[in-house]
Amino acid sequence: MSKQTKPKMKRPPLAKGTASRLLKLLFRRYKGKLIAVFVCIITQAVIGGGAIGIMMQQVIDHIDGVVDLAQLDYVYRLVGIMAAIFVVGILAATIKEQLMAIVTQSFLNDLRKDLFAKMQRLPIKFFDRKQSGEIMSVYTNDIDAIRQLVSQSIPMIITATITVLTVIVVMATYSIYLLLITLGAAVLMALIASRLGMGAAKYFRRQQESMAKLDGFVEEMIKGQKVIKVFTHEEESKQDFDKVVGDWYLNARNAHRYANTLMPIMGNMGYLLYAILAIVGSTFILMGDSYVNISLRGVTPLTVGVIASFLQQCRSFSQNIGNVSQQLNSIAMGLAGAERVFRMMDQQPETDDGYVHLVYARYDEEGNLVESDTRTGIWAWRHPHKAEGTVTYQLLQGDIEMHDVDFGYVPEKIVLHDVSLHAHPGEKYAFVGATGAGKTTITNLLNRFYDIADGKIRYDGININKICKPDLRRSLGMVLQDTTIFSGTVKDNIRYGRLDATDEEIEAAAKLADAHDFITRLPQGYDTMLEADGANLSQGQRQLLSIARAAVADAPVMIMDEATSSIDTRTELLVQRGTDKLMKGRTVFVIAHRLSTVQNSDTIMVLDHGRVIERGSHDDLIAKHGMYYQLYTGAFELE
Repeated sequence: MSKQTKPKMKRPPLAKGTASRLLKLLFRRYKGKLIAVFVCIITQAVIGGGAIGIMMQQVIDHIDGVVDLAQLDYVYRLVGIMAAIFVVGILAATIKEQLMAIVTQSFLNDLRKDLFAKMQRLPIKFFDRKQSGEIMSVYTNDIDAIRQLVSQSIPMIITATITVLTVIVVMATYSIYLLLITLGAAVLMALIASRLGMGAAKYFRRQQESMAKLDGFVEEMIKGQKVIKVFTHEEESKQDFDKVVGDWYLNARNAHRYANTLMPIMGNMGYLLYAILAIVGSTFILMGDSYVNISLRGVTPLTVGVIASFLQQCRSFSQNIGNVSQQLNSIAMGLAGAERVFRMMDQQPETDDGYVHLVYARYDEEGNLVESDTRTGIWAWRHPHKAEGTVTYQLLQGDIEMHDVDFGYVPEKIVLHDVSLHAHPGEKYAFVGATGAGKTTITNLLNRFYDIADGKIRYDGININKICKPDLRRSLGMVLQDTTIFSGTVKDNIRYGRLDATDEEIEAAAKLADAHDFITRLPQGYDTMLEADGANLSQGQRQLLSIARAAVADAPVMIMDEATSSIDTRTELLVQRGTDKLMKGRTVFVIAHRLSTVQNSDTIMVLDHGRVIERGSHDDLIAKHGMYYQLYTGAFELE
C-alpha cells in the first residue's frame, strides 16, 4: 500500500492593504510634521540629485576654458554657491531627522496605547488561545520592526525616489544615449532586487512569527522552572527549545541570506555602471565631430564637465537604488510586524449590549429607592424600560438564578448540560466534582467571561445579558486558587479591588481577611514593595492579600474558586477564617476539593461531566449514600 503524502500547507501571503493602512494611520495623526518632512526630503533630493551635479559641470567646464587667473572669479562664485547649497542640504537633512524622530516615537507611543486599550476589550477566549509571550512579542518585536520601517525605510524610499527622478531629468538634459544605458542597468537592478526581495520578505515574515513562538516558549519555561527542576526535565526542555529556536534560525538565516546577497550585487553593479559610462563617455568625446550628442536641450556638445557631472549623477542614481534594496529587509519585517499588530487590533472585541447599570443608591423621605451621587453603601440596578420610557431601581441583593443552562467553549462540544440553581441572598452554594466536571465554568458564566448557549441566568431577577458587563463584574468578588500579585506595594495590591478605597478601608479589609498581622511584620508594612507575582510572599500570604482585595471591593456576591487547595493545613485555617468573615452576609459560590470547607454550605451541588447529579445540604447528601457520600468517606477520590 503506497504511503500518502501529506499536502504541504501554504502560508498565506502578506495581508493586502497593510502598507496603505499604516501610511494612512501615520499621515492622519501627523499630517503637518510629515508635510514638513516631505519638503525637507524634496530639498535634500534636489540638491543631492541635481544641483550639485549641475554646479560641478559648470565649474569643470569653466576651468577647462580658463587661460587667465583673472577669469577664475566666476569659478569662485560657483564654489560659493555650491557651499551655500551644501549648507541648505545639511539643514534640510537635520530638520528631517529631528522631525522623523518625533513622529516615529509619538506614533509608536500611540500605537502601543491603542494596542493595549484594544487588548483590554478582548474576550477571555482570546487569551485562552494565545501564549502571553506571543502577545508580548507584538508589543516588542513587531513594534520595533515598525519603528525601523517608519523611521528609516519610508523616508529612505521617498528620498531615493525623488532623487532618482531628479537625476533622470538632469541626465536627460545632458545625454539621452548615456541615460538609456543607465536606465537599462536600472531595469536589471530592479529585476534582481524584486526577485531577491520577494524571497527575503517571505522569510522575514516567517521570522517574525517564529520569534513570537520563541518568546512564548521562553516565558513559559521561565515561569515553569521549579516544575522543570522538580521533574528533572532540563534535557527535554533543551530539546524542545532547540526545535523552537531551530525554526526561528532557519527562517532568519534564509531571510538574511537573501538580504545580504542583494547589497553586494547592487553595489558592484553600480560600480560596473560607473565604469561603463566613463568608458563610453570618454569614447564619445574622443570621437569629436563624428559623434552627435542628443539631449532634452537638442544637439549639445559632450564635454569633460558633462561626463564628470554625469558620473556623479550615476553614482547618486546607483547609490539610491542600493539604499532602497538595503531597506527591503526592514520593509519586509516592518510590514510583517504591522500585519501582526493590525491582526490583534482587528480582533473582535468583547460585545456588551447591557443597558442596566450599577449605581449608588439611597432611600428618600418616602422610602423609595433613588440614585445617589455619592457612595452610600447601598447599591441598586438602574433599569431603563425603553417601551414605557421609565426607569426603575432594583436593590442589589445577590439573588442568582440559573435555568436549564447549556454551554460549550466551542459550539460542537457542550460541557454544561441543563444546569439550574437558585442562590438566595446570603446563601452559600458549593460546587463539588472531579476536575473538568464544570465547576469553574459555572463561575465564568456568572462573570459573563463566556455567554451561554441556551437557558437563562438572572441576577436579582434581571437577565444578566441586560446588565452592563463592567457593572456585573463589579458586583462580584472573586478569590481564585491562582493568585495574581502585581508589582507595587501591598497597599496598591489590596486597593486593586476598589481604586477609590482609603487607607483606613484598606487596613479594615486586611483585618477582615486576617492579613493585617503578617503585613505589619513586613519591612515597610503596607508600603512594602512586592516582587513580580509576589515572589517574596508565601502562597498563604498571597492568598490572604487576594481575600483582602475582594473584601475592599465589598461585593454582595463572592466566588471562592478553590482558594485553599494549594496551601498547608495550618495556613488553610487562617485563610478559612478570613474567607468565613468575608462570606458573612453575602451570596457565596464555593469551589473546593477539600470537602471540609463546604460542609456548612446551604446547598452542595455535585457535578459530573457538566451535569448536576446530586444536590442538597451536607447532611442530606450523606444520608443519600450517593457520589458525595463516596467522596466524603474516601470511597471515591477527586482527581
